[in-house]
Amino acid sequence: MHQDVSEILFSEQDIAERVADIGAAITRDYKELAGPAGIVVVCVLRGAAMYTCDLIRAIDMPLEVDFMAVSSYGSGVKSSGVVRILKDLSSDIHGKHVVIAEDILDSGLTLSYLIKNLESRGPASISVATLLRKNTPNQADVNCRYVGFTCPDKFIVGYGLDYAEHYRNLPYIGVLKPEIYQ
Repeated sequence: MHQDVSEILFSEQDIAERVADIGAAITRDYKELAGPAGIVVVCVLRGAAMYTCDLIRAIDMPLEVDFMAVSSYGSGVKSSGVVRILKDLSSDIHGKHVVIAEDILDSGLTLSYLIKNLESRGPASISVATLLRKNTPNQADVNCRYVGFTCPDKFIVGYGLDYAEHYRNLPYIGVLKPEIYQ
């Protein structure tokens, strides 16, 4: 797998430090606001699973974690333009402070849809903690309160990010060689 990566953008240490910073910021911003009820961290599967596991360990306050699977990609490398909920939340978020844990903001289509969907459920607030925000043209206007890294508009894998369900287990985030996916 490593030979398929042309360059490492963010090392395992870079990621660990940034995730710890985001967790501390969420703790600071929500500890008093949410009180003993805490927050609900919504993990957007599958890509954000690793990030979410590390993130919730870095948040020092009560929290609940839930999972959604939302897709706009199908089997390709570009968004299909159609967003589908593959797995919905198990818990009621009405009146709760929700933090969406997303792996990457690319086109913004999926995340925009998800935010609107969750807003319709009456949470006290919704914020987004994305590990990566890709520098892409025509990206939807999505307000991400917490951003780990800004990354170039390249095909990246690792730390949960995949190509055809492979490379998620790389401990770093790197650029996939074009000959692998073209």
